[in-house]
Amino acid sequence: QVQLVESGGGLAQPGGSLRLSCAASGFTFSSYAMSWARQAPGKGLEWVSGIYSDGSDTYYADSVKGRFTISRDNAKNTVYLQMNSLKPEDTALYYCAKEPNPTTNQDLCILMCDYWGQGTQVTVSS
Repeated sequence: QVQLVESGGGLAQPGGSLRLSCAASGFTFSSYAMSWARQAPGKGLEWVSGIYSDGSDTYYADSVKGRFTISRDNAKNTVYLQMNSLKPEDTALYYCAKEPNPTTNQDLCILMCDYWGQGTQVTVSS
């Protein structure tokens, strides 16, 4: 069965960095795009970033563009989210999600992504 397991969350200071990882199993990882999404306390799910199955293209929400970088290692069945210049408003539960196609649906992943991890908490606070 499909499993997505996120790790790397924690407490960071404003301006700091964290790197999230998502280990995937149970499907042919290299055939599908992957996305990251987040849910802040009291708010809805927000798509953050997506990457094509072969890593050739990446997309970002305006709120994280220039600060976050998505990448993947198909040999390790893992997708990453490097988060730099963190802000308190980045505090959220971060999820990775499997897209149903080799290309990302970007923010439509919220409706169309077919498998989700359990999430990893990121807290940005001084």
